[in-house]
Amino acid sequence: MSGAGGDRVDLTVVVPAYNEERRLGPTLDAITRYLDEPEGRWGEWEVVVADDGSTDATRDIVTARRDPRIQLVASPHNRGKGNALRIGVAASRGRRVLVTDADLAAPIEELEKLGKALGEGNAAAVGSRSVPGATIGSRQHRLRELLGRAGNFLIRSVAVPGIRDTQCGFKLFDGDRARAAFAASRLDGWGIDVEVLQYFRRADWPLAEVPVSWSHQSGSKVRPLDYVRVLGELGRLKFRSLRPADAFAVLLFLLMATALYSGRFFDPAHRYLPDSLQDQNQWEWFFAVTADSVAHLRDPLFTDLQGFPNGVNLMANTVMLGLSVPFAPLTLLFGPALALSLCMTLGLAATAAAWYWFIVKRVVRQRAAAFLGASLAAFAPPMVSHANAHPNFVILFMIPLIIDRALRLCAGTRVTRDAVVLGLLTAYQVFLGEEPLLLAAVGMLLFAGAYGVLRRDVAKAARRPLLRGLPIAAAVCLPIICYPLAWQFAGPQSYQSVLHGTGAGNSPLALLAFAERSLIAGDAARANALSLNPTEQNAFYGWPLVLLAFAIVVRLWERTLVKALAFTALAAAVLSMGPRIRVPLTETVLPGPWALLADKPLFESVIEGRFAMVCAPVLGMLLALAIERLGTIRRVGTVYAGLLAVSLALLPVIPAPLKSTDRVDVPAFITDGLWKSYVRDGESLVPVPLPDPGNAEALHWQTAAGLGFKLPGGYFNGPYGEDRIGIYGASPRETSSLLRDIRYSGKVPEIGSNWKAQAAQDFAFWKAGALVLAPQPNDTQLRRALEKLVGRPGRWTGGVWVWDLHKGS
Repeated sequence: MSGAGGDRVDLTVVVPAYNEERRLGPTLDAITRYLDEPEGRWGEWEVVVADDGSTDATRDIVTARRDPRIQLVASPHNRGKGNALRIGVAASRGRRVLVTDADLAAPIEELEKLGKALGEGNAAAVGSRSVPGATIGSRQHRLRELLGRAGNFLIRSVAVPGIRDTQCGFKLFDGDRARAAFAASRLDGWGIDVEVLQYFRRADWPLAEVPVSWSHQSGSKVRPLDYVRVLGELGRLKFRSLRPADAFAVLLFLLMATALYSGRFFDPAHRYLPDSLQDQNQWEWFFAVTADSVAHLRDPLFTDLQGFPNGVNLMANTVMLGLSVPFAPLTLLFGPALALSLCMTLGLAATAAAWYWFIVKRVVRQRAAAFLGASLAAFAPPMVSHANAHPNFVILFMIPLIIDRALRLCAGTRVTRDAVVLGLLTAYQVFLGEEPLLLAAVGMLLFAGAYGVLRRDVAKAARRPLLRGLPIAAAVCLPIICYPLAWQFAGPQSYQSVLHGTGAGNSPLALLAFAERSLIAGDAARANALSLNPTEQNAFYGWPLVLLAFAIVVRLWERTLVKALAFTALAAAVLSMGPRIRVPLTETVLPGPWALLADKPLFESVIEGRFAMVCAPVLGMLLALAIERLGTIRRVGTVYAGLLAVSLALLPVIPAPLKSTDRVDVPAFITDGLWKSYVRDGESLVPVPLPDPGNAEALHWQTAAGLGFKLPGGYFNGPYGEDRIGIYGASPRETSSLLRDIRYSGKVPEIGSNWKAQAAQDFAFWKAGALVLAPQPNDTQLRRALEKLVGRPGRWTGGVWVWDLHKGS
């Protein structure tokens, strides 16, 4: 393959030009003088000036040369450097093609270094200002240097990893390969350098990055806006690099997540997920209060809108600042219900896509196998259970990225870079969810321990980069999270630990049973009997899937990866059973390994049953390996039997859409703003009974009112007693406990002067402006109790009973 000029030459120099009448003449003199040196080391040569629609005398300078070795190819309009290079390389005839900018910032004499690299078997030699040995004379403006470094970092991350300087305009290519790569290019701007190098990488043509001497020349055509254009071109490259199968997989994940949330997704403001219990109200409040803090530049780590007057330590309540802050504009514009619904739907789809990317990159190459594995990892029964209420446990797209970066660090190729990225990813995950990060870290340690025992050579090779890289990762991560974590554990309204009792572990039967939301095998009574509540069905993989996993492990046992995955799943499942494991159908109780961790810092607040969630991606990877192996088998009967076994195992774990109901209307007293005449600045509105984890509808009132009033009580994690033990909700007071007991029992105790005095103290502590009683079970008894406590009847207004607590009311 050669250009349009006919016979081959040894070297073509392509010079893109746009309005270069001042610089082009000296550049051509320097190039021709060097190539005409008497040694004739470069053989026959030509120079192709690719004019990109210049409006000055650039073309005349070329045509005036009257040297047949200097050609002009021209574009009728200015379209960009990429267009100029494309037409210039297309016209080349050289066995080698040098591309150099018209300013010769890298002197033509540097061609010798590039030629040597090409002679060593490389398909391209990239002149670089960023590798050891490069020298820079006159430097660019400091801002341009910073923008260039930032751009190169993005380019390495997105398109051409390993090349530090893609934008230096001095590159030597194998001629035929250059013509193929530039002909396949589509970008007209500065991003063509990245596009062409990406083409070489995908074709497995070797690249060498060669240090050169470089000096900034005045008259650069690069403008600040061009950096933005390059980012846009990078985006186009990344989008075009997606395989159709990959794009289709991501679309399917999005459709699956939307189907799961279909009961709420299309009308989130008026639909409620009943299996979320009160968590939907809580999480919408988290998104609302974060958006309010962003809008008014308030501290996002603390608020007294709930739990008034003591307030709430938001960092200790997993408000997912990593998403609730970026989603703040959407929350402010369309409300927290839509923001939370969209966040959870997109987040679940992103988690599936991240696991798909990881499995394709690290486990199997077959896209269909990776899709099934990722689907199981993201839509496994425990994930679906948490999808009702816990975005921090379903939005896990950072976990595969962290695992991949840790594996890169173990390889020791780019220790510093990988350690820095690992530190940043880990810091961001802290602001998405600390408990999932802890579970993932334990899972990674289990896998690493098993793999290291089986492959001691790999463990030994990874030791040095890990010892070097992990401190770097910590040095990057800790400054970002240090203050938020200090606030979480030692700031106002912090607590020591949250105790969940002795029944938070999974029964062994829970690992084999079917989840409530199983499309074809769900049994709500059975699932709820084996779990804490509908949001904590942390296992429920079903016995067919467990049997399939066992069969896969036996069949692929020769693979180290399979052995390590099997150990990880088994260990996580055993940990999830808690400190005491009851053998099913017997009275025998065995000690569980969780007892070794249960009282340790951080672990003491974990619901141990959640460790079974570690099994979801492990099972997904085992499934992907099995599907890929089936694709290599030529016996049709074996393939059919294998696919049938997979189908029978997966059908029971396909989830039905989450249950949804019409949302309870917010009283007109709130929506019409009638509350404003009862609650003054510095006061609170007191719903009866006070909001707590069992009934947090008042949080929805508060978000509907634009967070205009403060609430005592609430649904959050806070301290209790002198030991500051973590509890759900505010520390109870005598009056709040009395009203809650009446709400659930319907029994009103004898209320005398002592109760009235206590109520007066509690109302004063809450700085209560008004008591509000909405229609609810046992509201007659509650109203009778309030009349006795306050000493007068309430007033019916806006669909609620109201007691104004101001003097003289």
